[in-house]
Amino acid sequence: MIEQIPEFSVSEISFAIKRMVETTFSRVRVKGEIFGCKRADSGHYYLSLKDENALLSAVCWKGVATGLPIKPEDGLEVVATGKITTFAGKSSYQLVIDKMEIAGTGALLKLLEERKQKFAAEGLFAPAHKKPLPYLPEVIGVVTSPTGAVIRDIIHRVTDRFPSRIVVWPSLVQGEGAAEQVAAAIVGFNKLAAGGNVPRPDVLIVARGGGSLEDLWCFNEECVVRAVYNSDIPIISAVGHETDTMLIDYVADVRAPTPTGAAEFVVPVKSELAAKLMLQGSRMINSVHRMYLENKNRLEGVARGIPDLGQILSDNIQKLDDRTERLDLAFKNYLATKENTLNLNEIKPFYITNIVSQKNEIVQNLALRLESVSVESVLRRGFVWVKNQRGKTLYNAEEARKSHNLDIVFADGVVKTRPLGKKNELQGDLFDM
Repeated sequence: MIEQIPEFSVSEISFAIKRMVETTFSRVRVKGEIFGCKRADSGHYYLSLKDENALLSAVCWKGVATGLPIKPEDGLEVVATGKITTFAGKSSYQLVIDKMEIAGTGALLKLLEERKQKFAAEGLFAPAHKKPLPYLPEVIGVVTSPTGAVIRDIIHRVTDRFPSRIVVWPSLVQGEGAAEQVAAAIVGFNKLAAGGNVPRPDVLIVARGGGSLEDLWCFNEECVVRAVYNSDIPIISAVGHETDTMLIDYVADVRAPTPTGAAEFVVPVKSELAAKLMLQGSRMINSVHRMYLENKNRLEGVARGIPDLGQILSDNIQKLDDRTERLDLAFKNYLATKENTLNLNEIKPFYITNIVSQKNEIVQNLALRLESVSVESVLRRGFVWVKNQRGKTLYNAEEARKSHNLDIVFADGVVKTRPLGKKNELQGDLFDM
């Protein structure tokens, strides 16, 4: 007996398998580790899900990928939801993914810890790299969703505390492309020129409301972490609630527990600042007044130890007047005394005549003595006075021989002569007596 086995063409059996597979597995959930993930230029993701025994090809179209809470990447354990389709041209099948989620929190936390260790080893979380926040920024930059409650809370809180200019850089904060947009916003703020049409912020706030770990995962991406690390502008991380800790919190300069907390970090309360300034001003005024009083008291104390200069001057003026009066009286008394002495002595005229005669006799004697030693008197006694042409008196024959002309002064006149130079033995000497 021959068994009757239906005969199919390749196309018939391929389409039969396709109908059966796609009907039977029209909606499935597959748990596995992503392997060989690639993003095409079209935006589609091509990847495989694997476990220890098998490998399943999968595809995630661009429209679905942009809405995924996580970015597909190798090593991530996920649960993918979709349908199984076959491709008759290659006799293959694949999972068309329309939803993807992390396979339990443990897998995400493991990946988070691995990235944390990696970035910490590179020094991205080092405290030495943290920048201080400006005390009173003029411009505050905010990277967040422009339509969420977060930006409204930040604006409201900043306005209440200290109104400042806020510049918002709109960005996705969840899903496909969110990490790239957040990183681009941080880089863009840093590239703004000071004094440009869009002012460069003095501080940045990267903010998002609360959510699950999957919702906040974009703030754990490497591009965001490195953008924050390379920022020249101080950054406050305000992602999720206080219990949510993302990698951006470790690399940011300051971590705020909530977006509202970030607004409180970035500006002081204006009224409190004004009160503080008033208190400081009051303390300064009191300090100056107290210092004035202390110096005044000290000066008064010093002044009490200084004599009364006016009294000293008055006393000395009085003494001077007294001394002047006494001197005038003493001088008058002295003159009177001398006058009385002269009157008592009554000098007689003949006394004066005798004194004058005595003095005249002394003068005449001195005149005779002076006359006896004068030049004219010596010349009259036979002496001569020899001078050279310059009028210098000569005292010996040697000086006379050296002179060109000689003046011989006698009592009755002058004879001019000239010396012969060498003595003539046959001729008498001019100076022979």
